[in-house]
Amino acid sequence: MTPLKTELLRDTIEHIDIKAHDVRPLVRAMGHMAFQARNLHRAATLYDGMLEDTDCGVILCLAGSLFSAGLKQVVVDLIRHRMVDAIVSTGALIVDQDFFEALGFRHYRGNPYADDNTLRELHIDRIYDTFIDEDELRECDATIARIASELETRPYSSREFIGEMGAWLARHGKTRDSVVLAAHEAGVPIFCPAFSDCSAGFGLVQHQWTRAGKPQLSIDSARDFLELTRCRLALKDSGLFMVGGGVPKNFAQDVVVAADFVGQPVAMHKYAVQLTVADERDGALSGSTLREASSWGKVATTAEQMVYGEATVTLPLVAGYAFHQRHWEARPERRLVTACQ
Repeated sequence: MTPLKTELLRDTIEHIDIKAHDVRPLVRAMGHMAFQARNLHRAATLYDGMLEDTDCGVILCLAGSLFSAGLKQVVVDLIRHRMVDAIVSTGALIVDQDFFEALGFRHYRGNPYADDNTLRELHIDRIYDTFIDEDELRECDATIARIASELETRPYSSREFIGEMGAWLARHGKTRDSVVLAAHEAGVPIFCPAFSDCSAGFGLVQHQWTRAGKPQLSIDSARDFLELTRCRLALKDSGLFMVGGGVPKNFAQDVVVAADFVGQPVAMHKYAVQLTVADERDGALSGSTLREASSWGKVATTAEQMVYGEATVTLPLVAGYAFHQRHWEARPERRLVTACQ
């Protein structure tokens, strides 16, 4: 018997609150262990070191299904407590997961062994053990198209368009706990170098289709790169906090090379932490070591650490440790969005 859609979309994913759990004793104890426990402890202390170093701006890189899995509030709190100065992310995280929930929709606890043909018939999308209402996701796509239709028809950086999404949420959003909205309010720029590879892409396809032969809004990826480079030029030193790999990892690392290419050389990223499940054996960028990035002139090797573990486990521990150390209290509010304009 086919289950009802309402039966499957019943138990919501709840976002973990790092403010409610002082994980420092646990993380410190892990420092006396071995393998990834010790690596995680060092990563947590390095991230805390980035925050204690008031000359250092922090670029947060995000890839993977993080917000649908319950990590959205972690990033909201990093923004609100000046623990991050710029974000480079996949489009799916920012649009399909964060903006989607800001519209009042939710992600649901599901079953990785569910019948996917049945889910398709019910208009339910699956991310491993998480369910999403496809009809609601299409409303998210359509909202992006409506926002695009209200803007001046010209090229935008993804950062600029996401800023417009934040302004729209300030007027129409259903929750304050949104990464897009928090970043808009805090002046933290969000870049999605592959912005069309998500619900935003569907919305912008609809926008350009309906405006065929007329002026259209478009996304300028080269301008993205230039704007993030300007952010790096506005900082004395920089640190990378990377969750996952992919395009966000490479894009953020590359700004050091870009600065040199425009005749404004800067130091390599002083700190780098990556939480990942990828390894280096296949030569792919997601698992390439941070030491390897030094050969490209991107990351210094004195304060770098990779942690091999899944982000729903590792991110709350690393971010929670740094939050409760409270070195963020002395950090300046940089509002790097102004460097992009």
